[in-house]
Amino acid sequence: MEIKIKRSNIEFYAQIVIIIVLASLLIYNIGKPTGNSTGLGIVSASSVIPSGIPAIYGNELGIKYDDVSPNDPKTTDATIRLLGNIDRSESLESAEMERFINILYNMNDGISCEYCCGARSIIFENGQPACGCAHSYAMRGLTKYLIKYHGDEFTDEEILTEVGKWKVLFFPGIIQGKADVMKSQGIEVDYINLTTNKYRGIEQGKASGGMVGGC
Repeated sequence: MEIKIKRSNIEFYAQIVIIIVLASLLIYNIGKPTGNSTGLGIVSASSVIPSGIPAIYGNELGIKYDDVSPNDPKTTDATIRLLGNIDRSESLESAEMERFINILYNMNDGISCEYCCGARSIIFENGQPACGCAHSYAMRGLTKYLIKYHGDEFTDEEILTEVGKWKVLFFPGIIQGKADVMKSQGIEVDYINLTTNKYRGIEQGKASGGMVGGC
């Protein structure tokens, strides 16, 4: 009888420990910032528009993904201008510039504005600006900021993912259509595939949409 009681007590306390661990994980996940800023950004093709506050840098810069919206031109322009001013004011050291070029020019054949200019990338091979539109200033600015101030916290892929999220916000309609085309062809829908030159033009004739914010 004593052995059965002890075994019952052990099982009871084990269940209590499991409940506490699960509850702690639930509370932790609820408290995490929205936006999924780290990771490679795999998303549902039915909804690629990011929302919430970007982890790590969102609160620092006082911005959230929802600040860029066709329904709020004033906040949209202010947010794009804030990010663009980082590109104008920040300079990069040698190693930082190498990452900058790798992220924006080399990875997946680079990333460009593509829907408002025909540049191959938002930078040239040497890291200098290749496009003068407000969107490209914003994407370069964010890249510089993350390399310079959070380079140890973000991999190159994660920085490119963040830049891709903002590009989606700048061209939501056509990139949503591109996601649908990619899904129909069995291509993984993530922010890097959606916004870099790897699948550039795959949506031509099958998707359309305007841009958010001035070019």
